Amino acid sequence: MSLSIEQVRQVAHLARLAMQPEQAEHYARQLSSILDMVDQLAKAQTDAVTPMAHPLDLHQRLRPDVVTEPDRRAAFQAIAPSVENGLYLVPKVIE
Repeated sequence: MSLSIEQVRQVAHLARLAMQPEQAEHYARQLSSILDMVDQLAKAQTDAVTPMAHPLDLHQRLRPDVVTEPDRRAAFQAIAPSVENGLYLVPKVIE
């Protein structure tokens, strides 16, 4: 897919990117080559490929589910400006 210089300028305008006029041709070539690569990837046959959760098909190592920090809720709520029923109270900002 080939992008015109005008299309690149329009995309830059929509994305609110500052682009010098002499840069448009350079960016048009680069973006066109990226879109050509994506087009090649879209044509690849992937019907027999099973999806993987990780590109190296590794299993996630899980740490043991144990408590590592003490419960300091009471200490933190003791210094809070306003607490009720174990919850921090904050000023209402949305009507």
